[in-house]
Amino acid sequence: MNQENSKIRLGVNVDHVATLRNARGTVYPDPLKMALMLEKLGVNGITAHLREDRRHIIDQDVVNLVNNIKLPINLEMAATQEMQSIALELVPHAVCLVPERREERTTEGGLDIISTEKELKAYITPLLEKSIKVSIFVSAELEQIEAASRIGAPVVELNTGSFCDFFSQNRVEEYSNEMTKLKKAASRAKQLDLEVHGGHGISYDTARLVAAIPQIQELNIGHFLISESIFQGMSAVISKMRHEIDFGQKSYMGS
Repeated sequence: MNQENSKIRLGVNVDHVATLRNARGTVYPDPLKMALMLEKLGVNGITAHLREDRRHIIDQDVVNLVNNIKLPINLEMAATQEMQSIALELVPHAVCLVPERREERTTEGGLDIISTEKELKAYITPLLEKSIKVSIFVSAELEQIEAASRIGAPVVELNTGSFCDFFSQNRVEEYSNEMTKLKKAASRAKQLDLEVHGGHGISYDTARLVAAIPQIQELNIGHFLISESIFQGMSAVISKMRHEIDFGQKSYMGS
C-alpha cells in the first residue's frame, strides 16, 4: 500500500497569481484570495516562494497567508539569514529550502547539500526548534538524499523538473531514466525515514506518473494549475488534478 493507503497530499503554489498582479503593479489578483478559494476546493496546503528579489510573492503576501489561511503554509525560500529571520518570525507550517539565482526564470536543480552540509545543519536547527517542518528541494541523487538525512531535515522534495521536461518533449529514453532516478531516490529517502515530496513542472500527465512512486506523500504544483485555470476555472483544474494524482496512486496500489 502507498503510505498506508493515505491519499497523496496536493499543495498548490500561488506564486503566479502574484506574477500577474505585479505585471501591472495593481493590488489584484490577490494570492490570498486564490488561497482562500483553494481552501474551499479541498487542497491540502498552500506554497509561496519568497524570493530575494521579490519578483512575485512579497512579504505582505506571506503575512496574509500565514494569518488568514487554515491550511498548512509552505514557505519556499533560499537558505539566507534574511529568509531564516522571516520564517522564525512568522512560523509557517513548513519551509522548503531551494537554490536561488537572480537570473533564473524558475528554480533550477536541487540544493547542493553536500558542499554546505555543516552550514545547512546549523541553519535548519532554529527552524526545527520552532516546530517548523523543514524540507530540502533536491535532485534525485542518492548522495544528496543521504546528506539531507545527516543534517536532520525530516523531508526531501524531489525535483521532478527534468522528468517533466523530457516527458513533454517525448524524449522517451531520457524521461524513463529520470523516472528510474526518482524511484531510487524516493526509495532511499524512505529507508532513511525521510518524508518524500515531489514538485516542479508537473502537469496532469506527469502527476499521474509521479504519483505512482510509492513513497511520495505530497505533490506541490503551481504554474501549470494557475495557467490551466485561465481556461477551465480553478475548481475544474483542481478536480482533474486530484483525479490524476489518485489514479496514479491507485495504479501502484493495484499493481
